[in-house]
Amino acid sequence: MALKGNLRDFSTTQLLNLINLARKTGTLTIQGNEVAHVSFREGKLIYAHMGSENSNLATVLQNAGKLSEEQARIIQTKAKGTSDKQLGHLLIQAGYVTQSDIIQSVRQYVLDVVYKLFTWAEGLFRFDANELPAPDRITIPIDLESVIMEGSRRLKEWEILQEELPDLDVSLRFTDRPDARLRNINLTVEEWRVISFINPRNSVRQIARANNLSDFEIRRIVYGMLQAGLVEFTAPPRPQTVTATATTTTAATTSRRERVPEQQSPAEKRSVVIRLIDRIRGL
Repeated sequence: MALKGNLRDFSTTQLLNLINLARKTGTLTIQGNEVAHVSFREGKLIYAHMGSENSNLATVLQNAGKLSEEQARIIQTKAKGTSDKQLGHLLIQAGYVTQSDIIQSVRQYVLDVVYKLFTWAEGLFRFDANELPAPDRITIPIDLESVIMEGSRRLKEWEILQEELPDLDVSLRFTDRPDARLRNINLTVEEWRVISFINPRNSVRQIARANNLSDFEIRRIVYGMLQAGLVEFTAPPRPQTVTATATTTTAATTSRRERVPEQQSPAEKRSVVIRLIDRIRGL
């Protein structure tokens, strides 16, 4: 009989502890905002997939920075119908990536999926014993003890970030005054991408969607920038008054909410970088 329940009563941490201690083999399926499938062999995490995400090997390698967007697109087109294991072998032979690149990228993808589950407060779950991913999938054995520890740490961080940044429908702008904290600034690639969208007309939520970032990821990035004195909150522009029927007003409101965020032009991006460098040098 499969183990069933709701995360309200039995959290992700408790589920993983049970699977680890009992050395379970099978697949845990959790239905929340999305559907997640997490597989285990004798208590070790070996595979994970989030329903709406593209988890084919080429995409995983692209997201890990091992393939360019163009390389991933060509590979997916030419290798259509090829299993991940076969594709991995072909990519290694062709010199695109190494075996270590594939292992590290797949491992990080699996961990990223599982870490998201720690922040889910509600969702139906089901554990099916001895059910494993298809043989053509690449599986990486990962000790659950370290996953549980890191997941618990991230959960605490998530709770703090929710308190500090409860509303994602706010806007940001760059600070005008230099700050000594900028001396130690070290921006990641994701943070630079977020910077390219910082504009009083863009909400934090819109920036997250434009960069395919989760609520946790965008909160952590924005909180770090706020702490570094790089950005500050600004009041979003007032929406234009719409004098029309209720239907038209609703449509206009929806249109504003779903508006594609404005990205800085290449010249504006260069200007931001130069300003940041100048400000850091001037401290």
